[in-house]
Amino acid sequence: MSSLLPVVLSGSKLVLLCEYRRAIDELIATIQHISNAELMTIIDVDTKDEDCRSIQTILSHVVCSGFGYIIYMENWLGFKKERLERKFYSYVREYIEDLNAMYIYSLDFFQNHPTLEMEQIDNDKKIEVNWGQRYDVEQLMEHAIVHILRHRMQIEKFKENLSQDV
Repeated sequence: MSSLLPVVLSGSKLVLLCEYRRAIDELIATIQHISNAELMTIIDVDTKDEDCRSIQTILSHVVCSGFGYIIYMENWLGFKKERLERKFYSYVREYIEDLNAMYIYSLDFFQNHPTLEMEQIDNDKKIEVNWGQRYDVEQLMEHAIVHILRHRMQIEKFKENLSQDV
């Protein structure tokens, strides 16, 4: 999927979207051989975080959040978009399709807003997210990248647990 690199963008937008694509590709490489049974296996039975019980719940959270970051930006620009409903799939390929769609949605957003200001010093003009933080566009995209990386590592640990159970 790396052929979808944003060649019409430049500067920080290009770098952030290239790194976002890389993070998504690494996550896809991590999950592509997971069986349907492994996808839905509850691995962390003790967690209070519903998004972190299984690979399925993690991926549903990652996809919903990925679209959500761009929706935050769209609403900051004056759009009135609702966050997507979280979807739970039984097949890894469905998550891979959504991860790729998430990237294309992000790419389209930046291509459709070529003059978008990436950095904002004034905290009152930053994007407020539902967990209370305020980000400028660049910071929110950096968060989006690291969010994928953190959950990719979590899935790698889950896969290790699955292989030890065999």
